[in-house]
Amino acid sequence: MADDRCDLLCLDLPRAEALRARLLSADAAELAAARARGLSDPTRLTLAVVLRDGGELCVCDLAWVIGRAQNLVSHHLRVLRREGLVNSRRDGKMVLYALTGAGERGLAAVLEPTLEASA
Repeated sequence: MADDRCDLLCLDLPRAEALRARLLSADAAELAAARARGLSDPTRLTLAVVLRDGGELCVCDLAWVIGRAQNLVSHHLRVLRREGLVNSRRDGKMVLYALTGAGERGLAAVLEPTLEASA
């Protein structure tokens, strides 16, 4: 007997059908999972917090603030951009990054439990 399974079939069919009708599509679930993976790395999470607090910043500033090499920061920013969590724009020779709305919402969702636990 497994402790994480029911010993008998006790399906509440109306409730189960209502829940099944509200499931995310496979595409929506994949997008949400990709965005969650985007924030799953401590460096990317830190970059997102800095962008939230500092607004639009260039790679040089971001690298200096978090104390990491520019090439590492650039790599992580590409991941965040690919997942739709940050956007970038070129201003002359600088590339500036900013958190998107999806990035702000994802960051808030990830940090909320952490902030509550430390309070």
